[in-house]
Amino acid sequence: MTTHTPTQQTPRANAPSSDQPGIAHYSLREAWLLAGVELLRPLFTSKRHILPDCQVSVGFASTGNRAGHIGQCWSTGSSDAQVNQIFISPALVDPVAVLDTLVHELVHAVDDCKHKHGKEFKKIALSLGLKGPMRSAGAGADLLPKLLALAQQLGPYPHAQLHVPSKRLVIRNRPRAQCKTCGYQVPMLKKFLAFGPPICPQDKVEMEAIGNWDEF
Repeated sequence: MTTHTPTQQTPRANAPSSDQPGIAHYSLREAWLLAGVELLRPLFTSKRHILPDCQVSVGFASTGNRAGHIGQCWSTGSSDAQVNQIFISPALVDPVAVLDTLVHELVHAVDDCKHKHGKEFKKIALSLGLKGPMRSAGAGADLLPKLLALAQQLGPYPHAQLHVPSKRLVIRNRPRAQCKTCGYQVPMLKKFLAFGPPICPQDKVEMEAIGNWDEF
């Protein structure tokens, strides 16, 4: 755990200050996130879900930025400390969006990542107010106002957005060969394209080229 020595200009991360009553100001984003976990804990308790202790940091998922994942939770078995570790994408900067993602990942923590986005995850997620496809489930109409209130209570999210260019996935039509007579198809490996289409094993005729043979 990293500690932060307070100065007159920089408040202690785990002892937030505020110029406005009821609104905290954190200097470290991890402290803001951990405070968010504690503010969300009563929501989980009210639905009879046991929210374990978690470590929460800002960072990319193990898939990097290419998959567009904005959060990831690791099981207790993945950590020598035997605690769930959650990472929130540095591309997120809106406090409500961060809390929304945090709720999703905390659902995984409750399940200890045992069932991914299966029916067990869905049962917990729906009870908390998450909606939509479970892989990208986010706050529904009932949960969103609660997150707005918590974001107000937490104060500014002390994180500057990281702008990461996303690579567009280009899907190319893989070269194949097809028999004009029976319709039998086979995928072609790049190293064999120079030999041309093979002979159909059933009709004994040369198959026709399908797809991007010249660009693959």
